[in-house]
Amino acid sequence: MMTKETGPFSYPVEVDKIPARGTRLRVEPTPSDRDAIAQWLDVREVTEMQAEFQMAPVGKTGLFRVNGRLTARVMQTCVVTLAPVQTLVDEEIAMTFGPPPDDCGDEAAEIEVDFHDTDPPDPIVDGAIDLGAVMVEHLALGIDPFPRSEGAEFALPGEPPEAPEPKANPFAVLAALKQKR
Repeated sequence: MMTKETGPFSYPVEVDKIPARGTRLRVEPTPSDRDAIAQWLDVREVTEMQAEFQMAPVGKTGLFRVNGRLTARVMQTCVVTLAPVQTLVDEEIAMTFGPPPDDCGDEAAEIEVDFHDTDPPDPIVDGAIDLGAVMVEHLALGIDPFPRSEGAEFALPGEPPEAPEPKANPFAVLAALKQKR
């Protein structure tokens, strides 16, 4: 997961300020933040981006559950025609955060995690969960890695483009009847 030092957008939420009943947050990057995100993801523009989050502690385990939905509108470049392509992103977010393994003490060495059954929790860094990094991560997962303009077809150099199927000739039926005689 990205941190402020490595990512284009940061929105840290201190875990000790999350009430036991949980909290709801709406996060929307500023236009300059969206420009930085677009540059980071190598897309033309991020015209809209927002997320709704529900954050809550998981009992007294030291874990926190983050659920939400990210919606965004991204302008990309068609990989065939280089024309602008608008992509709509709508991603569900469901993550668990916990203390980094170094903060768990000697007991962490005895805990065995089966990576096939469940993902280990993402680390809480400096006592905070960075919702901005979560948003950028899910946006990166939600955009089309090979966007195409509608109707754009890819052809290798020197290879003729596929010819469209010929239209039915209305006189073909008459010609077939004439040949039968």
